[in-house]
Amino acid sequence: MISRRTVAAALVAAIALPGLALAQAQTPSAAQIERTLEATPRMKLRPSERVTIREFKRRPDLRRMAPSIDIQSINFAFGSAAIAPSQYGKVENIADGLHRLLRRDRHARVLIEGHTDAVGSFASNQALSEQRAASLKRTLVREFGVPGYALETVGYGEEFLLVPTQNENWRNRRVTLRRFDDFIR
Repeated sequence: MISRRTVAAALVAAIALPGLALAQAQTPSAAQIERTLEATPRMKLRPSERVTIREFKRRPDLRRMAPSIDIQSINFAFGSAAIAPSQYGKVENIADGLHRLLRRDRHARVLIEGHTDAVGSFASNQALSEQRAASLKRTLVREFGVPGYALETVGYGEEFLLVPTQNENWRNRRVTLRRFDDFIR
């Protein structure tokens, strides 16, 4: 016979576990970050086709070919680029993944892309995304010892929405890590 306590525990598990799984999926492990960024690019460029980092940042076609991983779990206060110490555990996962990648290939380079949702003006979202990418780089370098030479930043504001909506959507507020060393001169 099934007791009320067993039924209640099963209901709590059914409700809580999907949310827990979603939260874990939003914060990739260091191993997931390392594996993803070590992947072979979708296309290899010949040396004569390689571009500058500035050109790479402007070319979505090239960026789509580069190994990348979205990080949607770093929570910024509304309109802020500051990373609160409460978020450092998540940033530490990123740092650990980058350290692992750099131990295997010291020439690896990673672009930190900042993205926002479409709420607010285009100009304010652009500036905020740039500030958030720079803030993450600063925290990775200062607090977790990731070498600054291995990181570049760029902000895309609301330009590359994952969920095409003019409304607020947390999936659009993200940082993308994209390995670019195979694409630049």
